[in-house]
Amino acid sequence: MTHRHIIAILRGITNEEAVPVCTALVESGITLIEVPLNSPNATESIARAAKALSDRADIGAGTVLSEEDVRAVSAAGGTFIVSPDTNEAVIAETVRLGMKSYPGVFSPSDAFKAIRTGASGLKFFPAEVLGSKGIKAMKAVLPPDMPTYAVGGANPDNFDEFFAVGCTGFGLGTYIFKPGMSVAEVAERAATAVAAYDKGAKA
Repeated sequence: MTHRHIIAILRGITNEEAVPVCTALVESGITLIEVPLNSPNATESIARAAKALSDRADIGAGTVLSEEDVRAVSAAGGTFIVSPDTNEAVIAETVRLGMKSYPGVFSPSDAFKAIRTGASGLKFFPAEVLGSKGIKAMKAVLPPDMPTYAVGGANPDNFDEFFAVGCTGFGLGTYIFKPGMSVAEVAERAATAVAAYDKGAKA
């Protein structure tokens, strides 16, 4: 399964919304979907979405802070783990269970710690604080084939800025989903993000 490097972050989604919202995202072209664990009954949402869409999307978890959380996500059918920090125990457990690991990094020390522990990609977080200049400086010393994602402040209006400094992709949170948004609104925003990504990725 090939994916655009856009991770939709569904913080606050409910179990009832999970399948219709995730289906709308997939139909719009976003097939990496993260349910943060500080959402209501998050593992149940992951389980429902994974069961409905596992042949069309990768469903994972965000805000993962412990090895126990990693095991719970794996048991629910999740295929990737996103964390806000560079937690070596979380990364190692994710790798052990055969899932992809996207830890949050803010410095070269974080980044290399994550890479050495087996990270699949790096989440520059918060990207709006690091800025494109900070990311460019870090990219200069990172392995060129390591996928990097701008998360926290990334949206279709600034994709080009992050693409220009070598980011592979993006994590989209409140831009793509906030509690109370309709499925139609999520689909519309996802389509806008996909169009901006496709344009920037080809540039």
